[in-house]
Amino acid sequence: MKSNQSAIIKFLMATIVSALLAYAIGIYGNLPWWSFVISNFIIAIAIDQKPLKAFISGALGVGLLWLTLALMIDQQNGHLLSTKVANILPLKGSTSALIAITAFVGFILGGLSSLSGSYVRKAK
Repeated sequence: MKSNQSAIIKFLMATIVSALLAYAIGIYGNLPWWSFVISNFIIAIAIDQKPLKAFISGALGVGLLWLTLALMIDQQNGHLLSTKVANILPLKGSTSALIAITAFVGFILGGLSSLSGSYVRKAK
């Protein structure tokens, strides 16, 4: 029972820290957009989890963050930019598809960087 609680706390902690660091790096850092990958990698090394749990925690942290930010930005500018970009891409003007793709890219990048960090930790 205690081990299960510990695993849940580690999972939640890794997810929340992943989202917070990705947000902080994006807002306050003068770094490239992909810099959150390095922070997820380090978080996965620091917090010992099985590789699948590390992947899911990193993926959820970044994916949900990007989904939230994309929705907020889209609402604030009245869907202008997302409509124009969705018309340029083969999405038939679907802003929802553009936002879903944005969240999916964040999900995959966050998950793969955490998975890599988890495998580095296991190799030690």
